[in-house]
Amino acid sequence: MKKYILSLAVVSLFYTQSDACAWSDPDYDYFNLFTQTIIKDKAYLPFLHNYSSRFYGGYNSSLIPDDNIETWKKFFNNQLSYSETQNLVYKISMNDLNALKNGNPANPLLQKLGTGFYQKYKDGIDYLIEAKYIEPFMSINYIESENSFYYDRDTNRKNATAIDYHKTIAALTSLYNAARNPEIKQRYGYQLVRLNHYTRNYDSAVQAFKTYVAPIKLKGSVYFMSLDQLAGAQRGLEMNSDANWNFFQVFMNSKDRKESAFVSMKLSDTASFSNILKRANTNDEKNMAYFLLGYEDFNNPIPMMEKMYEINPDSEILKVMAARSINELERSYLPTYYYTSEAQKTEAKENSKDNASKNQSTDQTKTEVKEEKLSFWQKIVRFFKNLFGGSKSEKTGDNAKADQSDDELFSNPDRIPFYNRTGYYYDEKRQDFLDSLEKFTDKTKEKSKDEYWQIADAYLKFLKKDYKASSEILNDIKTTNPEYLEEIKRMKVLNDIVSQPKIDAEYEDHLMKDYAEYFVEKKVVKDTAATDNFDYYGEAPSTADFLKDVIANRYFLQGEDGKSFLMNNKLSDLQYNPNSSLVKSVEEFYRKPNKTQFEQQIIAKNMDSVGSVDAFFSTIYGDRAMRLADFEKAKAYYEKAKSFAGIPRQNYDWNEKSSQTITPKQYTPAEYNGFKNISNLVFGHNVWESFGSADTESMKAENYTDFPFIKTSMDKLELADALIKLKKIGNGTGEKAAKANQLIGNLLYNTSILGYYRELFVMDIDNSNGGKYNFWNTDRKNPYKYYYKNFLDTSYIEPDNFDLSINYYQKALKLSNNKEEKARILFQMASAEQGKYYQYEAKAPKDFDYSDPKWSEKEDARQKEMDNLKNQKYRTYFVQLKAQYSDTETTKNLMGSCSYFSYFMR
Repeated sequence: MKKYILSLAVVSLFYTQSDACAWSDPDYDYFNLFTQTIIKDKAYLPFLHNYSSRFYGGYNSSLIPDDNIETWKKFFNNQLSYSETQNLVYKISMNDLNALKNGNPANPLLQKLGTGFYQKYKDGIDYLIEAKYIEPFMSINYIESENSFYYDRDTNRKNATAIDYHKTIAALTSLYNAARNPEIKQRYGYQLVRLNHYTRNYDSAVQAFKTYVAPIKLKGSVYFMSLDQLAGAQRGLEMNSDANWNFFQVFMNSKDRKESAFVSMKLSDTASFSNILKRANTNDEKNMAYFLLGYEDFNNPIPMMEKMYEINPDSEILKVMAARSINELERSYLPTYYYTSEAQKTEAKENSKDNASKNQSTDQTKTEVKEEKLSFWQKIVRFFKNLFGGSKSEKTGDNAKADQSDDELFSNPDRIPFYNRTGYYYDEKRQDFLDSLEKFTDKTKEKSKDEYWQIADAYLKFLKKDYKASSEILNDIKTTNPEYLEEIKRMKVLNDIVSQPKIDAEYEDHLMKDYAEYFVEKKVVKDTAATDNFDYYGEAPSTADFLKDVIANRYFLQGEDGKSFLMNNKLSDLQYNPNSSLVKSVEEFYRKPNKTQFEQQIIAKNMDSVGSVDAFFSTIYGDRAMRLADFEKAKAYYEKAKSFAGIPRQNYDWNEKSSQTITPKQYTPAEYNGFKNISNLVFGHNVWESFGSADTESMKAENYTDFPFIKTSMDKLELADALIKLKKIGNGTGEKAAKANQLIGNLLYNTSILGYYRELFVMDIDNSNGGKYNFWNTDRKNPYKYYYKNFLDTSYIEPDNFDLSINYYQKALKLSNNKEEKARILFQMASAEQGKYYQYEAKAPKDFDYSDPKWSEKEDARQKEMDNLKNQKYRTYFVQLKAQYSDTETTKNLMGSCSYFSYFMR
């Protein structure tokens, strides 16, 4: 067994915007709430909408009937079931059929049918014997051209050239002439056409079709199987127009050959579908040609759909086009994650775009706001609520959010679902497309007898946030189609939940009473022995996932951040972004008495195992207090965190013979676990800057002789206690007080984003690089705009205050009379000042990007400006060090270990 241990911190590096990943699947980036596969004619399932493959594959292949099997089933007068017919035609061996013919069948199915079955269907069984004999050879031989790329084909694979051509042609011709049943006769003709096609005797294949297939006036599946082979031969003869037309006929009239016929049309003629339209005579042919044209050029299928509507509003292929169109719209209205500009580095630039998007979203919500019909009494109640409820301007933060009216909640432009701009060029027209499609669907539902169009119309109104109209349409639909009924049921649930202005306790009870199936997770037992169990992209987004996102967004807009967070995340995820305000909100929910059933079963279940929850919260609060240099408060929290179980990480174990197992990380006795085993080097200083080296290589201890309470290894409580004692000593005078202040300054710097021990107070287990240590995202109050989904994607930690360490260094500098120590202190102050510059630089506005043709010169000018600013405002302690302490041994040593300082001194 191979065991791999991977911390979730490493895993989180891969949780990036999905379309940027090489392994992403665009068909997993939206919820697919409108089930495309409810179309009645399942033969068109491959032509539904998807991005990740040439044809849609999200269906059971058995849904598409096999034309050949259905024809054989009828030939045997329905004496056999569909599966029995499949077995007889495709699986039972030639020897078994010969045994039946000879009167001694051994196969169970043939024994059941008896020898009389052969006598009754002699022509058919004899044909199957011959067909099974030649079938292994029925593939065309691959001929590599001089321009072919390397092609790894099994050279031993049988093909049509391996069979005795003349002998087989003679046998098939003889059997054709002997057969009495026209259908069987035509099947022999099919074999003759196919054999000539696969041996590249294209002229003979064309002649065989004219001689043996066409004269038999049957145009069932065997005819179109033969026509498929004829078209292939015609393509070999470069009769592309005729080949394309025949492939088109196969496409129109077969159920299981549509994919291959479509591909063959593409291969045989670059202008295939336009040429087909020119040859189309009947309405069915024209309708199908319009379908193919609309399918091929899908930027705006409405014009083609209008033409199809004029021919036949009940056409199944028109429903396919509608399903594809709705699916395309869904990808903009129902993405699995709504990205927000606030979470991006280019915040200033994106704000203008985001405001434009907000304005569009606001326009879309107008319909929804108008939905609410208030009675006279409700208006009176609302008037007095507003009259005595205080001014909205007096309310801030979560209180203001919680006090929003239904109108305000409805009209919030960040209320999902809404149109989500993807950044692609067709965004501008996508919303117009929704209006056009809705008009078309509304028109078609009045003329077509199929309830499909009513469902589609209701769904489009759902996307437009006209939930009342959508619900009314759904309530009026009368159907017995089980797939339609399932879609209607789902849409009624969607309309109910998304139209609710506020999720309160009463509505939470309603969710659990009526819609528990969408929120209560079901345990799925997977067959670990199955080889096809693994889904490369994970589970596809579901209706339940969508509803969870909707409710998480509602909580977020209502100011209930803790509940919003826990709808999409586990408590342990706070370790990656231990932001104080969010932690406080989650803790408030944790301590909330009398939780509703929904809160207990759906939200609180994500308060997963972090050991003691109280200790977990106390550690986060203690860490924040330490970063603020409030050591007394930190100690008070750490006293409540003695039972802290360690920063929650997981071990991921893989075994080639079994599925993945996940177990909690167990920390070794000597390992830093988020609370224990902190080295006294945390009070030291850098020898050189290398986060990857051992602390004994990168750090050097100060002289701790006067501070015996600084232990070699400490937990956070002991560390806070030591800092309190140092602070008290630092309030005195003399070298000891100076040293105490220097040690405090060292600790604050060493645990900042620039320090070797930067992991100590941000819920991390080591100092390896990650989002927590990026300057650009540390000054956001809240980078989230809609809800806390994809929480690991954006760092969300309060920034370091480098002035705290500088203040302690200044005290040390003032109290010390040792010139060497003063030089060391000034260098540490300069390092902290560097952190202040990095913070400024990350937030400095930048009004150009890579698309700017003058990007290079603008970037050079900006960098020059930033360098000047750095030297003017953020080099004060380097200047002082150079001016007053350049002759010290400390300065000379620093020049040898710090290349930048050496450059500055020169």
